[in-house]
Amino acid sequence: MQCKIELKLVAATAALFFSGSLLAAPFAYSTNEKSGTVSIIDTQTDKVVGSFKAGKKPRGAAITNDGKYMFVSDQKQNALLVIDLAKKSISDTIKLDESPEGVGISHDGKWISAANEEDNTVSVIDTATHKVSYKVKMQGKNPEHAEFSPDGKWMYVSAEEAKYVDVVDIAKRTSVKLVEVGERPRGIGFLPDSSRAYVANEAAGTVSVFDTSKHEVVATITVGLRSNGVKVLPNGKKVYISNGGDGTLSVIDTATNKVTATIPVGKRPWNMDITPDGKKLYVANGKSNSVSVIDTESDKAIKEITVGDTPWGVFVH
Repeated sequence: MQCKIELKLVAATAALFFSGSLLAAPFAYSTNEKSGTVSIIDTQTDKVVGSFKAGKKPRGAAITNDGKYMFVSDQKQNALLVIDLAKKSISDTIKLDESPEGVGISHDGKWISAANEEDNTVSVIDTATHKVSYKVKMQGKNPEHAEFSPDGKWMYVSAEEAKYVDVVDIAKRTSVKLVEVGERPRGIGFLPDSSRAYVANEAAGTVSVFDTSKHEVVATITVGLRSNGVKVLPNGKKVYISNGGDGTLSVIDTATNKVTATIPVGKRPWNMDITPDGKKLYVANGKSNSVSVIDTESDKAIKEITVGDTPWGVFVH
């Protein structure tokens, strides 16, 4: 009888453990440029629970689908740092070209993109081998963000020093089209079905909406001052734009391509990410040394979290 009771207790404990693991909230990682660190935020409590060193000037980042590694661009070392998230330490360093910034990851998790600003190239890294597989030369000047479409067919790359977006054919590994947008394009986000892309134009204070079947701009939306970061809800119904010049986020309804809300946050909001369930959005406030938490149902800021010096972006996994 005693043995049966003990077995039931063990089974119950195991069930609680595994259910808790499956339901555990993800973490949000803030890359802090000036402090050379990454702050770790528990998205359930919205508190910083740790940090680790990440080179000299960490900026863009992407986390592998299995959550084991975080690839972080280090602008001062012209490198992509591979962080072992279990150990919270650098396990590999991948040499890149001059001044890497934005980092993206393909939907299938096989490829990392790293935009090399001064070299006018995008490096594509194999996540299995941690090696640069190939590079793509841009037609535009000073690439900042390089984002894969969810269907894996395209990569859109913003040319920061111009007013263009390069369209890269992934199969051909080359830029096949240069599309004019607003001045100083920055962040890029695709709808989940890859049918549209949204590009924030910093100097213009606008967002260009692409029809990806033709790679043409079909709408231009006026947002806030110095629009920069772009994040699409997982269900594709809303797009969030960070406005670095006026400390706000613009919320775009994708059904109408109209701004439906403006959310005050910290100073110089920059790059953002969202929880997998779509309920919370995290935005790095570069001049407030903080991360703002947004409730995406009410479209209101619910908390501001102090992180390291000059956060560039937030990455959730």
